[in-house]
Amino acid sequence: MGDDVPVLLGLLLVAAAGTGTVLVRDPVRQSFLLSLLGLALATLFLLLQAPDVALSQLAVGSVLTPLMVLLTVRKVRRRARSERREERA
Repeated sequence: MGDDVPVLLGLLLVAAAGTGTVLVRDPVRQSFLLSLLGLALATLFLLLQAPDVALSQLAVGSVLTPLMVLLTVRKVRRRARSERREERA
């Protein structure tokens, strides 16, 4: 029973971060919460004694995916801004 408490806390953290990521509407905040979700999953994998999976999750889920989301949002916002400028001219 004592060994299950950290895993249970990890699962609750993953559930909270995942729920928060889904409920937030702003893409920048979503990417931040997605990064926290990746960290929570990496911690859970570490608690479950899967350090190789934890390292992969840390790299992909905590860094690369949120970075791709942020870069995509930036590009879409720039394109929308330039289209609005063209319409005004």
